[in-house]
Amino acid sequence: MRMDYLLVLCSLLLPIASAVEETLMDTKWATTELAWTAHPETGWEEVSGYDDAMNPIRTYQVCNVREANQNNWLRSDFIPRKDVLRVYVEMKFTVRDCNSIPNIPGSCKETFNLFYYESDSDSATETSPFWMENPYVKVDTIAPDESFSMLESGRVNTKVRSFGPLSKTGFYLAFQDLGACMSLISVRVFYKKCSTTIANFAVFPETATGAEATSLVIAPGTCVPNALEVSVPLKLYCNGDGEWMVPVGSCTCASGFEPAMKDTQCQACSPGTFKSKQGEGFCTPCPPNSRTSSGAANVCSCKNGFYRSDTDSPDNACTTVPSAPRNVISNVNETYLVLEWSEPRDSGGRDDIFYNVICKKCLPERGMCSRCDDNVDITPRHLGLTQRRVAVRNLQAHTQYSFEIQAVNGVSNKNPYTPQFSAVNITTNQAAPSAVPTVHLMGATASTMSLSWLPPEKPNGIILDYEIKYHEKVGNNDQGEAIAHTMTAQRSSSRIEGLKAGMPYVVQVRARTVAGYGRYSTPADFSTNLQSDPEKSLQEQLPLIVGSATAGLVFIIAVVVIAIVCLRKQRNGSESEYTEKLQQYITPGMKVYIDPFTYEDPNEAVREFAKEIDISCVKIEEVIGAGNQPKLLSYRGKTASHLQAIPLEDFTPSGEFGEVCRGRLKLPGRREIIVAIKTLKVGYTDRQRRDFLSEASIMGQFDHPNIIRLEGVVTKSRPVMIVTEFMENGALDSFLRLNDGQFTVIQLVGMLRGIAAGMKYLSDMNYVHRDLAARNILVNSNLVCKVSDFGLSRFLEDDATDPTYTSSLGGKIPIRWTAPEAIAYRKFTSASDVWSYGIVMWEVMSYGERPYWDMSNQDVINAVEQDYRLPPPMDCPTALHQLMLDCWVKERNLRPKFSQIVATLDKLIRNAASLKVVTSGTHSSGASQPLLDRCVPDYTTFTTVGDWLDAIKMSRYGDNFLNAGFASFDLVAQMTAEDLLRIGVTLAGHQKKILGSIQDMRLQMNQTLPVQV
Repeated sequence: MRMDYLLVLCSLLLPIASAVEETLMDTKWATTELAWTAHPETGWEEVSGYDDAMNPIRTYQVCNVREANQNNWLRSDFIPRKDVLRVYVEMKFTVRDCNSIPNIPGSCKETFNLFYYESDSDSATETSPFWMENPYVKVDTIAPDESFSMLESGRVNTKVRSFGPLSKTGFYLAFQDLGACMSLISVRVFYKKCSTTIANFAVFPETATGAEATSLVIAPGTCVPNALEVSVPLKLYCNGDGEWMVPVGSCTCASGFEPAMKDTQCQACSPGTFKSKQGEGFCTPCPPNSRTSSGAANVCSCKNGFYRSDTDSPDNACTTVPSAPRNVISNVNETYLVLEWSEPRDSGGRDDIFYNVICKKCLPERGMCSRCDDNVDITPRHLGLTQRRVAVRNLQAHTQYSFEIQAVNGVSNKNPYTPQFSAVNITTNQAAPSAVPTVHLMGATASTMSLSWLPPEKPNGIILDYEIKYHEKVGNNDQGEAIAHTMTAQRSSSRIEGLKAGMPYVVQVRARTVAGYGRYSTPADFSTNLQSDPEKSLQEQLPLIVGSATAGLVFIIAVVVIAIVCLRKQRNGSESEYTEKLQQYITPGMKVYIDPFTYEDPNEAVREFAKEIDISCVKIEEVIGAGNQPKLLSYRGKTASHLQAIPLEDFTPSGEFGEVCRGRLKLPGRREIIVAIKTLKVGYTDRQRRDFLSEASIMGQFDHPNIIRLEGVVTKSRPVMIVTEFMENGALDSFLRLNDGQFTVIQLVGMLRGIAAGMKYLSDMNYVHRDLAARNILVNSNLVCKVSDFGLSRFLEDDATDPTYTSSLGGKIPIRWTAPEAIAYRKFTSASDVWSYGIVMWEVMSYGERPYWDMSNQDVINAVEQDYRLPPPMDCPTALHQLMLDCWVKERNLRPKFSQIVATLDKLIRNAASLKVVTSGTHSSGASQPLLDRCVPDYTTFTTVGDWLDAIKMSRYGDNFLNAGFASFDLVAQMTAEDLLRIGVTLAGHQKKILGSIQDMRLQMNQTLPVQV
């Protein structure tokens, strides 16, 4: 009952509930003396009075302005913290205008100080803690908005201050007067919290705000009753203002339950309705031929005689078996039969009808039928037919058959009875015999030929005799003008006499039964001998026969020898078997990337694509990285010239390689150059060596100014090395962070253009990078950016209409840089590289800021799925952010190609004026809403200048501002670039960020720009 009440209460709230304040102490409602501790006793004085509504109130007053060096303290009672981290103090007070008090010394004040002191127990006394700053912690100096004179009534000021984080059981408030004439009317201590709410069918408990105004406190959620999790974890972020942010994870109603009470409850389906799946859908009536009598049903059971197949969903109607096929027609031609029929009158409510043809051979004298043997051929098949026609062959002549044509569908196997069928009985006719196989010549003389043959394979009855037809062969026409002769034989052999010596003859034979003659055999050519003596003829032909046999044997041996030689040559040849195969698929003039893993011998790929360097040409000077430190792209404290030249990426699944060094390469006939050297650690396996050199096999195929250049490999000496060009400024992300704000927009766009040109080259070669990120872009001394790290890529088939690569490694994916389809389905294409390129654009324009900041990977996945996108970095041109949004279109086919990206950047570089239009907090029509979109901060929400600097991430300069006297927003609003330089803000990027926020502050003060909240 209590849970139901809670759900009804929460259903009245907004989807994301507003903030709630919880009071810890409020003197306004005190009915007795407060009895706070005052020091000295002549300072603060407790006074009873009435407010405007004539309600009794307890106030504290102090007005020792005529005495110099005032230091009056007032401490509240012990206030329990209740486990909150940050509290707010609301003070209502009046202050007397010093100018309205005659004959007072210059020590008169119109302000007082607010302090607090933490303690694990109510242990404070009149003397402890000491009445001084430290151990008391100062919160702020409180100044009135309005003061009053003697002739005026007191004007009440209201100020709110907050402090934290709190860690002990409770705290005291302390008020210090240094010479003011004032009255502390009331003090309220409270904290903010996010109220209990329901979002996405999950209940999130009441949650107090964090220790800082900018803190986000995670509140775990639980699904409402009869709801199940869709995605986890279930959580909401409670911000410092006590407001919930976008929920992460969600629940939906379980099967058999539907949303109710404004999507805050899941109620059971009523009898006669059901819901088969978990989700946000509602219960629906039972499908035809099904029923349910209970509530919360997730399936409706079928009525008697109706079924669902194993592949049918519970949402499908129940169906039954079909009726028998109709109008069976048979056409018999000797032992050949054609059967045709019409579809059943009743399909059973399904469209997956198939047909079975059952052949039975009947013996009338015994009055029984049995299944036909396997010799009977039913074309196209006898089971699972979709068409309604079959041809039946190889039946026996003069035999009675029965054929059953069954109609079955997807639920026939659920029916315990035999499928309904239509039957037809036929009797085959007497068939003529099949053709006689090939005729053989057994012997010949000058006038005779002895022939033999085998009986027909299908005599279809008793063979009565054979007919032999023969005639002289004239020219190329075996018939010509020759006259054919026939003769009859009772057996499968015969002798033809009366022939001409040395004459070729064409001979054919056919068999005869009571059904008539069968087909003739294939024509055979035979010749009679020139001489009549068969023994002499045989002697003359014997040398020829022996010679032919010998020649045949020699030919066979030669073929075997040639095959062995060719096989050895193929194994030892310099040309790759795979390269030869690929040549027939490559368009002339077009270079296509070849995956080195397609080579049976990976060393062959290295020899083909990477140049071997003699170890004497390489000189290692300095180790700049180790294989167990992937992503270590620079050393702290070193200049840009010492940054690492090549990323220490794992380009094997286990990251097995040695050290990365800077060195020199001096090839014969070439000048010495500085290079980066990757070495393979000692004790490697063959697989580790293959995986190590595979990156060289990939890099060696590329030749582009924006792709890292491979100088060569060392494989014939130890250690094994990969030598590449040296990039002085190292990885792009660390380089930008070290030079925050130091480049013009044109320079940044030039870097992006170089990266896009390199990716266009790779895309044109059908190569997918899969790990495009600023950390994998290297920068040389001329600010030329080059794509590197080819450890995650694979080859795309050139003839694929939609080339994709499905990962089989099961490895980790760089979530923040990866397209949604690549995360969900491991489908990597050039379009997914375009998505990653959009993230790289954001990294460049934000000077190496981490994409999606401190959000978890799962939060990033959920946010992107909800169509949230990264906002424009500060001072980012609108055209560039729009190009980022184009790269982040969810439908991959709608993203721009790299060729289009290069053309767009070229156009922007030529038209520099277009880069001066800076994007604001709003977005063009159709663009996805940015994730955690940053609004212009309202300076009035900040208590101190330090809070404002913290909000714009410039808190490092807090002491600089205070020491220089810029302690109020009025003074800060007047600051110039020279002022910033004078107080120690020397970085141009930081100056730009602070001056931009100051400009927003000025606009807010003049109320010329609506403040975004």
